[in-house]
Amino acid sequence: MADESQSNGSAQAGQAQQPQVRMQVLAQYIRDLSFENAVAQKGAPTGDVQPEISVQVSLDARKRGTEHQYEVISKFRVTSKNKGDGQTLFLAELDYGGVFHIEGVPEEQLHPFLMIECPRMLFPFVRRIISDLTRDGGFPPFNMEPVDFVALYRQELARRAEQQKTEQQAVADGSKSS
Repeated sequence: MADESQSNGSAQAGQAQQPQVRMQVLAQYIRDLSFENAVAQKGAPTGDVQPEISVQVSLDARKRGTEHQYEVISKFRVTSKNKGDGQTLFLAELDYGGVFHIEGVPEEQLHPFLMIECPRMLFPFVRRIISDLTRDGGFPPFNMEPVDFVALYRQELARRAEQQKTEQQAVADGSKSS
């Protein structure tokens, strides 16, 4: 019995040392929204229409003036083209923002937290807006597949590392020719 209470005491002490992560969504908003129905503007495509949809996602985050507050913007670009002739059927662009209160995340883990967890919280709302937008624009509702924000974050880190390597190589090559 005495051993159990000591182990519980040390477990509680260990939990007290690690800060609790606290995340709260303070606000969500559409920063920018655009829908272009190319079919209505140019007329219906001739022949068989086989839509091919591509989705591009980019993210941005910044600290706000208030302590522990961050703004995260998810940018989605959804393009539908006809496979047959490559004509654009529609283009939807949505910049969707969220304001978050975040405490207890270690500084070295804050950037991935902002770029993965925050967009993950916003995604269901983005998906609904895009679905309603395409439906209201005269097309079948487009229900976006879930976005793997972890993979997206890793791709961005790899892209930045490659860009930095290329820039360093250019500087090194420039100093050799001088």
